[in-house]
Amino acid sequence: MNKIIIWSVIAALAGFLFGFDTVVISGADQQLQKLWHSSDAFHGSVVMGMALWGTVVGAIFGGIPTNAIGRKNTLLWIGVLYFISAIGSAMANDPYVFALFRFIGGLGVGASTIAAPAYVSEIAPAEKRGRLVALYQFNIVLGILIAFVSNYFLKDIGENAWRWMLGIQAIPAAIYTGLMLTVPKSPRWLLSKFRYEEARKVLVLIDPKANIEALMLEQNQENDAANETLFSKKYRFPVVLAFLIAFFNQFSGINAFLYYAPRIFKEAGLGDSTALLSSIGIGIINLVFTLIGVALIDKFGRRLLMYIGSVGYIISLGLVAAAFYFGWGGMAVPGFLFLFIAAHAIGQGAVIWVFISEIFPNHIRASGQAFGSSVHWVLAAIIPSLVPVLFTTIGPAIVFLIFTVMMVFQLLFVMFLMPETKGKSLEELSGELTNDKKRQIQKNEYEKTSALRAD
Repeated sequence: MNKIIIWSVIAALAGFLFGFDTVVISGADQQLQKLWHSSDAFHGSVVMGMALWGTVVGAIFGGIPTNAIGRKNTLLWIGVLYFISAIGSAMANDPYVFALFRFIGGLGVGASTIAAPAYVSEIAPAEKRGRLVALYQFNIVLGILIAFVSNYFLKDIGENAWRWMLGIQAIPAAIYTGLMLTVPKSPRWLLSKFRYEEARKVLVLIDPKANIEALMLEQNQENDAANETLFSKKYRFPVVLAFLIAFFNQFSGINAFLYYAPRIFKEAGLGDSTALLSSIGIGIINLVFTLIGVALIDKFGRRLLMYIGSVGYIISLGLVAAAFYFGWGGMAVPGFLFLFIAAHAIGQGAVIWVFISEIFPNHIRASGQAFGSSVHWVLAAIIPSLVPVLFTTIGPAIVFLIFTVMMVFQLLFVMFLMPETKGKSLEELSGELTNDKKRQIQKNEYEKTSALRAD
């Protein structure tokens, strides 16, 4: 089990780079707009938004290398992309070159949301899968916190402070890439490629007591269905689930808030230094409540955490909207947004990547995650890109009210549609969520035969 934890932590470090890359730009946001004299529309959609469009492309197409060259090799290349992006964006001298290198980093972010959860879910035992896959989310919020702290301490080193903020990511990117060389390939991916002996060796390393033949039988049954596509009728339900959880994740406003935290705090009347310090507070709250979510996800399940998060979203976002509408000053907005971050961390933050990695069969898992991640990142690109314009036109009160209403719909999704996935093997979930009666019959026959032999 110690090996599985170490390999899971290493793979999940892709999340650290994801979190750092996503938020580090917030410290350079207003410096870059002043430096290049950008309009709100150009700044939001190109300078700030290009990394998110790279993430969209990475999410849409990341399933291809994840399937073709494997989870491990894809994660290695993701580390390289982060390194190139950090160096290139730090050295850029115009907004177009800057946007290009941010786009490259975005490719790594998008692909990591497919490859890292897929890898960890495929090596983890069912009873610990939730918390191990959630290590990816923990690393995301750790990266977010470190980015906020890094930005705070680098903000006063001169007019080129933004270059240091962005370039420092090259160090963890290089360390992560080196560590990925030490982990084995996913055994379920190896089985899907008919590399049975390699898969057997990895499976023995993971769990010497595991029923390897039973797992290989399940995989063979999936290989028989390998000509089916993600959008085959039998996979409609998991596709709908992946779409909705990703859709609601972004319509909470989480990425818009993380990208523009200092700007939002300044809109609420805080000074520059206080705004950045409040951003660090956001990072700490995010980390603490993500740890709570990781600790609880296998004990209480995914749905309960989503219930807690949904109610927390509705209360906190409603209060933020009221604070902007009525002009409540002081620390009211930061306080309500701390509650918002806590609700996100313990709910959607802890659950989304775990849930999407569980609901698809092995042979289409990467494609299914690519679909869910694409929905997530298309919205994550559109919504933050619109924030500067929306704040100027309709105002922050209406923006946060829209997010509040969307979270009421998320609560209804959890109540009436979302299944519980805790404690079940990936193969068991595959049979249940795709209504694959043939596979269930074959599994039952195999179990009966095995029982008779044991007798």
